[in-house]
Amino acid sequence: MTDSINTFPRAGFFRRLAAMIYDTLVAVAVGMCAAMAIILPLVILLENGVIDMQGAEHSSDFIQQSVLIKTAIQLWVGLWIMGFFMWFWRNGGQTLGMRAWRLRILSTTDKPLTYPRIFVRMLSSLLGLGTLLVLFDLKHKQSLQDRIAHTEVVSLTKEANHHRSWEGLS
Repeated sequence: MTDSINTFPRAGFFRRLAAMIYDTLVAVAVGMCAAMAIILPLVILLENGVIDMQGAEHSSDFIQQSVLIKTAIQLWVGLWIMGFFMWFWRNGGQTLGMRAWRLRILSTTDKPLTYPRIFVRMLSSLLGLGTLLVLFDLKHKQSLQDRIAHTEVVSLTKEANHHRSWEGLS
């Protein structure tokens, strides 16, 4: 373990929840932008006859009737939302909500937060349900995803929440 891990207390459930709510709003916005980026060109291609609408009267009808198109859109949006969280966790340990609530993900080992490790953390969070474990683990305040990925979420001071203070944290 590094010395910086012991510097800040682990975050409690309600601070994590507040950051999760904030991040959900940002993730919805990311998802909407990602959906628009794929649906708009698709509608243009459909309405201009580049892609056959297979008897559908409107492009929206075609999209709603096509399981393949709907699945592709959902996967595209999901990948963008996952990418949002993974990029922020990997590059600074904070999402926007975590920054607002002065939380940061740190490694509990000497190993850095890599994309595969962050991906495991994301999957093991069970869409945020893994954080409920913090309510029962009063001594260690670790969520399911923290235990599996060997990370911890700490509460930062105002001074430590600035990017320029992050050199000592890993």
